Amino acid sequence: MRIVYIDVDSLRPDHLGCYGYDRETSPNINRLASEGVRFTRAYCEGSPCVPSRASFVSGRFAINHGALTHFGPGGSFYVPGEERYSRRYPLLSRYLREAGYKTVTISSFGDRHQAWWFFGGWNEIYSHTLKAGNEDANEVNEAVLPWIQAHGKDDNYFLHIQYWDPHGFYTCPDEFANQFANQPAPLYPDEETIQKQQSDIFPRSARLFHWAITPNIPKKMPLEIQSRKDFVRLINGYDGGIAFMDWHLGQVFEAYRQLGIEDEVCFILSADHGESFGEQGIYMEHGMATESVHHVPLIIRIPGVTDMGTMCDDFVYNVDVVATIADLVGLPVPDGWDGQSLLPKLSATASGAMSAEHANDTPTNGSPSATWQRDKLVLEHGLYACQRAVRDQRWYFIRTYDQGFYDFPSITLYDMETDPWQTTNVASEHPQVVQEMDHAISNWVQANRDKHGVIPDPMEAILDTGPYRYINEAAWIAHLRELGLEDAARRFERRRRSVY
Repeated sequence: MRIVYIDVDSLRPDHLGCYGYDRETSPNINRLASEGVRFTRAYCEGSPCVPSRASFVSGRFAINHGALTHFGPGGSFYVPGEERYSRRYPLLSRYLREAGYKTVTISSFGDRHQAWWFFGGWNEIYSHTLKAGNEDANEVNEAVLPWIQAHGKDDNYFLHIQYWDPHGFYTCPDEFANQFANQPAPLYPDEETIQKQQSDIFPRSARLFHWAITPNIPKKMPLEIQSRKDFVRLINGYDGGIAFMDWHLGQVFEAYRQLGIEDEVCFILSADHGESFGEQGIYMEHGMATESVHHVPLIIRIPGVTDMGTMCDDFVYNVDVVATIADLVGLPVPDGWDGQSLLPKLSATASGAMSAEHANDTPTNGSPSATWQRDKLVLEHGLYACQRAVRDQRWYFIRTYDQGFYDFPSITLYDMETDPWQTTNVASEHPQVVQEMDHAISNWVQANRDKHGVIPDPMEAILDTGPYRYINEAAWIAHLRELGLEDAARRFERRRRSVY
């Protein structure tokens, strides 16, 4: 079996044609979706990049692998017990390799975030440049295409390919962004919303869109979001990055087509997290446990298993994809992992076929016969704010433990049926819902402690020092004063003194 996992940074599903986007950003991804299953409610459990990809390599929630922020307290990857290579908590790459699969990653993620645990277990690692995540898709494909030409016909491999292009700054060639110049942009945020956001004072807000003016900001990007025109300019760059990545993804599909085996390859496409574009007043950032950040695309095409062009509306986690990969190659899902296999959801016949094939497997929480009972998801974020959230069919609840640089209440409730852009906090109108959601978080935390034993909660470690990594409190206060925002600097100082 040949499995290719396409891992795209900062990719929002609602900017892909197969998820209903009007702009033609993703013809190759759309074709993949037409040949497989598209999940409409897939979420990364922990955001942003480090928590999410730590879940990818470990099969665990961030609360259980420990890396809930990018570095510092609460950012250390953790394996319970004394085993250096735990049998209960294996890395995905090592688990597949021990089963006879060649495991290959073409990604500079570990280099970018100094996440050396990410490199564990792979047969082959290609970081392709020393740009540490600032590579464009053409530079990634300079490593990908030769590998496919040389090894694409080999049996039993897992190939992980990561693209960065939708992550700011948008460095794709100008023509990819310019193609959208005369096309309608997303309706939100409108001009009225953008003008209201001019009073926001926090990193990546409309007025403080860039923390500092640096030489590497492409000319096609705005320096501030002062109007709808600036927003459109920004979103054209984001969509251009997606289109540039998608064009090069077409080269990957073509390489397999040239080998005559495109229809024999299992393709999985997803993202580490999404991106905010005006939601909560934040632009080009993934700084909260919100819908725009945690909702990710997920497309799976498995020859002989997935029905063409189908859709699944059930709530799923990114760690479910990891469990699915293990199940797909006939391995039991380790009970130290937190996901469930999605194979029963991939076609009307897959459940029975896979259950028969794996009849002698040890039953696990991710076995094809497991009952899917998720009516809600718990999500968490620890880099720019300390938050846990609950998402169900109607409600999005956020408990903020430390708001960091932002102005965010401790309790927030959005009605996603009437307010999909999460603009109005209705917590005071629905106290019973708030209570139920708050209890759901408490129960979820306790359930993970019960499942894994006594483990350190990384959220508590982050709260000890605050969610400040790339810019500290003193630097932010100094920056505000440099900009003449003395009142904002004083308010932030007073607020921080009340927390610590």
